[in-house]
Amino acid sequence: MKYSTKFVMFSRQRKVLKDMILNYKKLAIFIICAFLPMIGIGLVLHYMGAATVEDLQANPMLAIIRFVLSAAAMLLPLFAVIVTRLIFREPILKGLDISFKINRWWIAGWLLMPVIALAVLGVTLLMPGAKWTPGSEAIQMALKSMPEGFGIWELIMITMVSGLFAGLTINAVFGFGEEVAWRAFLPKLFEGKPFIIAVLWIGVIWGFWHAPLILNGHNYPQHPVLGVFLMVVFCILLTPMLMYFKYKGGSVIVPAIMHGTFNAVVGVSTLVVSPANDLLYGGPGLAGMITLLLVDVSLFIYDRYISKERIFLSIL
Repeated sequence: MKYSTKFVMFSRQRKVLKDMILNYKKLAIFIICAFLPMIGIGLVLHYMGAATVEDLQANPMLAIIRFVLSAAAMLLPLFAVIVTRLIFREPILKGLDISFKINRWWIAGWLLMPVIALAVLGVTLLMPGAKWTPGSEAIQMALKSMPEGFGIWELIMITMVSGLFAGLTINAVFGFGEEVAWRAFLPKLFEGKPFIIAVLWIGVIWGFWHAPLILNGHNYPQHPVLGVFLMVVFCILLTPMLMYFKYKGGSVIVPAIMHGTFNAVVGVSTLVVSPANDLLYGGPGLAGMITLLLVDVSLFIYDRYISKERIFLSIL
């Protein structure tokens, strides 16, 4: 009996080790498949030249091409998941938490994004040098397309409503391209690890995956090199919220909608603020990071003292 117990323990340890090595192999293949095409997109953007506001205004086609490439990049993680599963002869989308069974967490996650955007705007206005400038040239141009009598708050409201609609539709499709990888596929590779540790690693991978875009002026046009590392911090802070709502909502569609909605509405946080400061202002700046940290802490407190699941303290 004694030897039988030792054999069972040895077999279990061997299986755990084997599964861990297999997951590391999958992770390596996924990173290669996700990062290499992204680097290719980054090189294309680099050879297209600078992308300042003046450049894009002078050449609208350049702006369109950059937008298309940035949108296409969001589908690369899904591509990497598919290739990885094909290589390891696994069902492509099975077990990736794709469900359309809606519960209250779907609605809560969706509606939370405009609240976060407005909170980021508020924190941005508290940053050094930030000024409320609703009379800027960009705002005035936007208001010209609005009905007569519409002002800045009507413009913000329209931005929020249209962002909510986009987050449920086209943006959710592109959001799914990323979220199926970051919030469904990668967590499977970190099974057996604490939730917080998995969140940290996924955030780091997700953040550095953006590097080719960041180096070409995405999110941090004034500080592209430093922006790479700021994007990693931003992704680490955004990951707990999206992971939490994925588990609570029971589907990767929830963070896809949240991701898409966030992208659509967070720009309002810099719409009426000047001068431009990509390190401090807006979603990817310090203001956004502070806001996300507050959201993460709030979710942790809820999870620790109110919720029954205790996701933050769980083992994946």
